[in-house]
Amino acid sequence: MKRILMFMMAVLLVAGGARADEVVVTMHLVSPSGIGKEIGNITAKDTQYGTVFFPNLSELPPGLHGFHVHQNPDCGPGEVQGKMVAGLAAGGHYDPMDSGYHAGPYGDGHLGDLPALYVDAEGKSTHPLLAPRIKVGDLRNRSLMIHAGADNYADQPAKLGGGGARIACGVVK
Repeated sequence: MKRILMFMMAVLLVAGGARADEVVVTMHLVSPSGIGKEIGNITAKDTQYGTVFFPNLSELPPGLHGFHVHQNPDCGPGEVQGKMVAGLAAGGHYDPMDSGYHAGPYGDGHLGDLPALYVDAEGKSTHPLLAPRIKVGDLRNRSLMIHAGADNYADQPAKLGGGGARIACGVVK
């Protein structure tokens, strides 16, 4: 009986330790005047291949959008040259190795470079994304940002992939 109890405890410990890290991030529209309406959430889960992001979003413009981890856990606006800018309090792309450049989710640039987010014709995003270089632990106390335009994963011809304005954001706790 003692052996069976010890075996069951070992199985429970292994099962509990094998559970992947996971976080659910509530996403909001952002504008120069502040944080707006909730538009859904993104679940991030560690796997043996990297972190998989499971978006469940609505009310976004159709098409591909730049999607990144930003440095600060703040989605508020900020001021640049006297003009308020949406989501600026989130800071820049998460870049713990100080690479200083944008190279996409498979390159060796910013760690916060994630795969592009696809939004369907109805404004919904539900297609999972795999980011092989980042872990859920890296996301904590940062923010997830969705940009107005697509991302070419380069700094040319436009800086930071050309994604443009920040349109939705969520703080990762």
